Amino acid sequence: MVRNQFAALILPAVLALTPTTQAQQEGPVPTQALVNVDAKSKPPADASVLTVAVNDHKEPLTSWAPVDPGNAQVAVLIDDGLREIVGRELSSLRKFIATLPPGVEIMVGYMQNGRVVADQTFTADHALAASALRLPQGLPGASASPYFCLSDFVKKWPGSTSSSATLDPAAGGTHKARFVLMITNGVDPYNGSTSLANQDSPYVEAAVRDAQRAGVAVYSIYFGDAGIRGGSANLSGQSYLQQLDEGTGGANYWEGLGNPVSTAPFLKQFQDAIAETYIATFTATASGNPEHDLVRVKFSAPGAKLHAPEEVRPGNKE
Repeated sequence: MVRNQFAALILPAVLALTPTTQAQQEGPVPTQALVNVDAKSKPPADASVLTVAVNDHKEPLTSWAPVDPGNAQVAVLIDDGLREIVGRELSSLRKFIATLPPGVEIMVGYMQNGRVVADQTFTADHALAASALRLPQGLPGASASPYFCLSDFVKKWPGSTSSSATLDPAAGGTHKARFVLMITNGVDPYNGSTSLANQDSPYVEAAVRDAQRAGVAVYSIYFGDAGIRGGSANLSGQSYLQQLDEGTGGANYWEGLGNPVSTAPFLKQFQDAIAETYIATFTATASGNPEHDLVRVKFSAPGAKLHAPEEVRPGNKE
């Protein structure tokens, strides 16, 4: 099968539609957030026992429901600059994909030159998705920057309102719950020195905001690549990934400063995290400019430890 750039998969659909509805939204609008419940906590039974603060003002939740497998999309994004030693993890990745609950849509893409390259889009055929796994190119800097790739990907996510064919009618036309698993060293080569004194990257910040606007929870597994590496680079990459994952409600999986002995435990944790994620719906006020709207959110419930994005876009339910 010929490999196509991800952008080419959806360009015709984007050009054929004029999504003006979101641009006109202003005032109180239904909004959603993916909220992960820590496995050691007891999941809140319903919306009545939760509170959400939107820009420091409490709002009631209108619904609280676990993510249904048939309403979830998972993108596994692999840095094409990873050292080829990651090939030993391909069997674990295939097993992870094969054991996802039936109905979960998955795609495998490779972060390359600032975008995601994929053989196919999301599919519930897990064997087909697993067939897209391959050894990375192992070329230093092949991804350009994993944060460029992520930003580009979430802005063109299949299943957005620009493609009504991929909306979930059972969920009232809302997009499916979106998860990303990035396997990368997390280094941002465009932000200069990897010194811990230089950890304010505008490109990481942009990737966080883009994922928040798209309603994507980002998880990551640290793995070294063939280029920039060493103590400060490892710490820098892990620090950036932590910032990305915490900002979007995900988690960063890593094992010291080196490559993990095995990614299998981390893949299991990621799979469990998906199963322990709920969709919270509430009201937030939109300014009418969805490209810039973001509101701070904070969830709490008695006896539960909750992980959610730090900010969300009002009206992202549509």
